Amino acid sequence: MSPPLVEVSAVSRSYAMRSGMFGRSTAVHAVDGVSLTIAKGETLGLVGESGSGKSTTGRIVLGLEPPDGGEVRFQGKPMAAPGTAAWRAQRARMQMIFQDPLGALDRRLPVATQIREPLDIHGLGTPAEREDRVRELLRAVELTPAHGARYPGALSGGQRQRIVLARALATKPNFLVCDEPVSALDVSIQAQVVNLLADLQAQLSLTLLFISHDLRVVRQISTVVAVMYLGRIVEIGSADDLFARPEHPYTQALVSASPAPGRRSAGRIVLSGDPPNPAARPSGCAFHPRCPRAIARCASEVPALAAVGGNRQVACHLVAGAATRDAA
Repeated sequence: MSPPLVEVSAVSRSYAMRSGMFGRSTAVHAVDGVSLTIAKGETLGLVGESGSGKSTTGRIVLGLEPPDGGEVRFQGKPMAAPGTAAWRAQRARMQMIFQDPLGALDRRLPVATQIREPLDIHGLGTPAEREDRVRELLRAVELTPAHGARYPGALSGGQRQRIVLARALATKPNFLVCDEPVSALDVSIQAQVVNLLADLQAQLSLTLLFISHDLRVVRQISTVVAVMYLGRIVEIGSADDLFARPEHPYTQALVSASPAPGRRSAGRIVLSGDPPNPAARPSGCAFHPRCPRAIARCASEVPALAAVGGNRQVACHLVAGAATRDAA
């Protein structure tokens, strides 16, 4: 079996937050001991509510933010120190697609110039080869050279996101981090962009980390799904199995709220309250104040992420396999 393309081992990231001008500084644990592996050609969907730490995890995986603890390995090698030649070489092999395509583009430059920019930065090819590569990328995302001559403001939202995708593919990366790549688009355009991304993944053997709060989109594109809550992974497993049989109470609530053909809305699980303040994380399992099945142990003991059969892992005292592992 070939090693994973991306390995994330117990990474953590905290930020200092001050309440008011004279308030005490408090550590906010945005990511807390997250471990993931992503095989070559696989799409790992990372889901959870806003503020769960998904985007921070993506930035850590790309080397855009250093973790406070833990390690990220890409193609079997540790992530190089930012700013070094080795880091720049790694970054050419891994790229990011951002949520807001208009914000990710420079409104003062034609989009073809911006697609070419990574080639200029990394010194890839001659000027003529770079121009040919730009035209090739425009065709790959189903646009024309005429689109490339336009400025971002003259393109639709879907066209802008295709430009962002073309730019991300310019250096022929192995790995893409897609951070809410279609959330700013109309539903009809979302499907087109997701289908295009899936087609390009198959053609180019891309590996994806797909970050989203929209389970409908994640279900469509992911092979493996990880669920985050307040900076921690609470469940991970193959997409089909996880959506068919969610084990963690939080995952069950998320899946019940996601529209699916043939499923009645009467089975929806409505959670009480709002997600806790990350600066005041509840003791024990962070989900226990909202969990309809919580027991006394949940408030005092953090559940470990443990295997419950197959490739499923769950962090919950109430799930059979995980509870047995905790007790041991």
